[in-house]
Amino acid sequence: MAKWIIGIACVLALTLAVSAAAIRGTIGSESDSPAIRLTHRVERGALQVTVTEQGVLESSDNTEIKCKVRGQNTVIWVIENGSQVQKGDVLCRLDTLEIEDAINERTKYAHWSQSGAENSQAQVARAKLALDEYLEGRFVTQLLTLEKDLAIAESNLRTAQNMLDHDRRMSEKNYRSQLDVEQREFALRQAKQNLQAIKTRIEVLKTYDKEIELETLNGNLKAVEATHAANVERAQLDAERRDIALEELEHCIIRADKSGLVIFPSAAAWKDTPDIAEGATVHKTQTLLLMPDLSKMQVKVGVHESVVDRVTGGLEAKVSLPDLELDGAVDSVAAVASPSGWWNGDIVKYDCIVKLPSITGLKPGMSAEVEIVIADYDDVLLIPVSSVLETESETLCWVISDGEATKRVIEIGDSNDVFLIVEDGLEAGDEVLLNPLALPEAQREARKTLKGSQSDEASNLDDGQSAIE
Repeated sequence: MAKWIIGIACVLALTLAVSAAAIRGTIGSESDSPAIRLTHRVERGALQVTVTEQGVLESSDNTEIKCKVRGQNTVIWVIENGSQVQKGDVLCRLDTLEIEDAINERTKYAHWSQSGAENSQAQVARAKLALDEYLEGRFVTQLLTLEKDLAIAESNLRTAQNMLDHDRRMSEKNYRSQLDVEQREFALRQAKQNLQAIKTRIEVLKTYDKEIELETLNGNLKAVEATHAANVERAQLDAERRDIALEELEHCIIRADKSGLVIFPSAAAWKDTPDIAEGATVHKTQTLLLMPDLSKMQVKVGVHESVVDRVTGGLEAKVSLPDLELDGAVDSVAAVASPSGWWNGDIVKYDCIVKLPSITGLKPGMSAEVEIVIADYDDVLLIPVSSVLETESETLCWVISDGEATKRVIEIGDSNDVFLIVEDGLEAGDEVLLNPLALPEAQREARKTLKGSQSDEASNLDDGQSAIE
């Protein structure tokens, strides 16, 4: 930082000196002019090193009021920036036409889906009853009918057997013909076949028909249960969509959750967020308004990269407002630099947060000048910045002794905009020139340094051109 300040002072002083020389004709002939005799007595004293930056007040605790309505929505009314509100006051209104149309559509679909679910529920009940009806009704009836037929067939078989036995005895006594006996034998065979057929039918009913019918009925039950589950889920989703639309309709009227000040996002840290206005389009989760906690105010400033390493949390800071001065403290410094570009002269700065005491009257958006104290020195040897000339290899000043200006090599330490700390090369009481560039010797030293810098820049340009080629 000291070299940077000295360099600027040297360039300014050199410009003034050259202009003065052009007016006088030659610099050397004016060696005894009063300008050269502007001196300063080197003394020991206190030095405070500070960094001064401009910033804007903001709150560290902002209640964000966001849009809770999905999609793109149009603002039809919004409260004025900086208004004081009470809890429950209306802050913003959104257009409800599309949401009301959506509610009507989704209500209609919700009713249709519910009707389908009720219908499929009845089908499930019928399918379950069909299972019970078969197991306890039709199957039992069919089995009892076949068992009755089996009993009749067994009775018929016994009757046919008895009739055959009777006709055979009668045929032996020539009371029946052989034809009658053969008819009885045929009737017996029919009775046996009929009995076997009924037994087979009973076996098929128990083993196959019952299983086939149960599989069919269970399959029908599962199918209607799946259809019912789909209808129930569809009905639930349609009802949820309707309820969401109804909830979003309520969110179209945005109210304050607490009492306090209401500001637009651009008045705080959200400088890239556009302010809302009537007719503006907003989207879900967009920050519409802020309600800052005025008891937790802070200032955000940008600290130049040349001194950011010296700014740490806890450093004292003086904050100057338009009609008030406050004592603050550095709370944090960003680890990453803020984006730079043509809009800020490509200057690299780091965001620094300065906490302020809790007092009334502070509002977000107020401009502030922040002076951060980065070092305090007591009883150090001080020399004005304008008395020092820094070359490529050494730091110089000119000491007045017996009326003559003598070049002196010195070592310097920390500095502010006015003074530097002298670590070696001077003693308290020495008289130093305030404008050494009025001397031809100092001008020659400055020109050497300037030419060296220009040569380095030219060399860098040549290296860059060679690399491109």
